[in-house]
Amino acid sequence: MLGTIPQLSTPHTAPLLRFEQQLIARSADIEAWFRRQWLATPPPFYASVDLRNAGFKLAPVDTNLFPGGFNNLAPSMEPLCIQAIQSAVERACPTCTGVLLVPENHTRNRFYLENVACLSELIRAAGFHVRIGSLNPEVRESTPLPLEASGRTLLLEPLVRDGETVRVGDFKPCLVLLNNDLSGGIPEILRGLSQTVSPPPGAGWHARLKTQHFSNYRDAAGEFAKVAGIDPWWIDPRFRNCGQINFMKREGEECLVSNAELLLEDIREKYAEYGITEEPFVIVKADAGTYGMGVMTVRGAEDVREMNRKARTHMSSAKEGREVTGAILQEGVHTFETWGPDNHSAEPVVYMIDRFVVGGFYRVNEKRGKQENLNAPGMSFKPLPFESCCNHPDLSEAPDAKPNRFYAYGVVARLALVAAAREIAALAAKPTA
Repeated sequence: MLGTIPQLSTPHTAPLLRFEQQLIARSADIEAWFRRQWLATPPPFYASVDLRNAGFKLAPVDTNLFPGGFNNLAPSMEPLCIQAIQSAVERACPTCTGVLLVPENHTRNRFYLENVACLSELIRAAGFHVRIGSLNPEVRESTPLPLEASGRTLLLEPLVRDGETVRVGDFKPCLVLLNNDLSGGIPEILRGLSQTVSPPPGAGWHARLKTQHFSNYRDAAGEFAKVAGIDPWWIDPRFRNCGQINFMKREGEECLVSNAELLLEDIREKYAEYGITEEPFVIVKADAGTYGMGVMTVRGAEDVREMNRKARTHMSSAKEGREVTGAILQEGVHTFETWGPDNHSAEPVVYMIDRFVVGGFYRVNEKRGKQENLNAPGMSFKPLPFESCCNHPDLSEAPDAKPNRFYAYGVVARLALVAAAREIAALAAKPTA
């Protein structure tokens, strides 16, 4: 199945086909533009980006700075992952010989633990010592966790504070790599360290907002569009936000209604401009957080006003029991990519380390449709069948051929990475809380 890619269930319409043609025609200028961005704002250590391909639009809908699915990447991409890790570590800590990996507190989520095991093996293969330091208070001693799916054994060790550094046992490296999104805030043990911590703790979901990220993305997409000669809307999901929300008490509901109506009208105007006959919709989700929690599809004001108690409860909860107090309303991007004989909805998730696209997978969901969030029960993962690095197009192939579709994925994902780099730079200028 590795050579399989989802089928686009609607034909390419003019905007996306023109976009792909422009990527090939202006690839040298595009790559030069990216190089200038990395000189101005270095990329994060790693990131993953959820994309949606509507056939007439290709856009990111979420960017994760603490990606947790390295076990879902194709094994063929390991050499590129290793090279990219070497580059990322050298950028973060040029004299580094070892990496202390700090994961989420899960000890029973075997899917996530497989990710930690895979990531640690990649770091080791890149030529670094690596140990895993747990923030989980239940991990009081070295704890081996056998993983049935891969046959690996993951060794968790309690993270210990020692002056302005952290360690496990006698292992005290210069680089602390977070694979924990710090939704609950920065723990005291990670504050004020003299070691390099990457990504910076201030970029965790306790402080980070999707509206900030997509504001940066909008700017980057506008700059990129001038280089590529395209309408930025082809790659940019419009959005609005409501900063004071209480779904259970129905506080801020009119803000949601009015902004949803304004955003839907904006989308209808762009659809009319390009002759698109699909139904416009808006995605409402928590402004902070991940794991696909607190997400709903809105096609009209009545969808907000008629939310039942179950729906309001779903929208009120975020990771680690945090209450949702702000919401982003994002232009809904259809996914017209489908997987398998039953045509299950699919969307690409692209993984990057340093400035390199290193692979990804299709998130496939048999229970969700083309207008819904696929990061939900019923999803499965199919590795993206990269046959080689997709950081450049194949000029001998058609604009929508497989290598060039992957190059388009990589371009849009790297645009989100530029936005994340700018976001981190802005967060670094603020005092941590």
